[in-house]
Amino acid sequence: MIKAENIRKSYGTLEVLKGVSLEVKPHEVVSIVGQSGAGKTTLLQILGTLSTMDSGSLLIDGEQVNALNDNKLSDFRNRKIGFVFQFHHLLPEFSALENVMIPALIARRDAKEVEQEALKLLKMMNLSERTSHKPSALSGGEQQRVAIARALINRPALLLADEPSGNLDSKNRDEIHSLFFRMREELGQTTIIVTHDEGLASMADRKITMRDGEII
Repeated sequence: MIKAENIRKSYGTLEVLKGVSLEVKPHEVVSIVGQSGAGKTTLLQILGTLSTMDSGSLLIDGEQVNALNDNKLSDFRNRKIGFVFQFHHLLPEFSALENVMIPALIARRDAKEVEQEALKLLKMMNLSERTSHKPSALSGGEQQRVAIARALINRPALLLADEPSGNLDSKNRDEIHSLFFRMREELGQTTIIVTHDEGLASMADRKITMRDGEII
């Protein structure tokens, strides 16, 4: 699903990634751990095509993404990659259902089909009774589950999560952790999770440790 080779990234004189190479198989759940400043989030942003590398190559689901122009890259990202962040970034003026639908409507999919799919995803997240609620009326755990449903609405091949449970209490954290593995079983996503949570990291099929811009 992913083949990254010799990825390098610097900000000014600071070399953040020092020739990182990585392969991830389809349907694999991989965690990336390491101290702050190790380069985890920078690597995740490059794998998600949100940031460009200085050199190296990146193949995702058979496409050489570092060769795509901006418009094709934006389309590829919307179709193929779902993102879950520590902060859910839900739009406050829209309901849970509307928030989930937005990426699919941006992709110009049929609105009725999208609504039905969004309702199914919210049911999977145990949020069937909360579809009309706006984010301010949802708990932190519920908001994050809406954000996960939104990340899945375009049926992405790849799900990338950056500290997805970092803001949650232990009960909600455990629910979010188990969700990632349920989704893999039911929807077949390949998932990469950057986390400081050793419990979540150890649940993954494979744990990758980074230090000083390298995989160790």
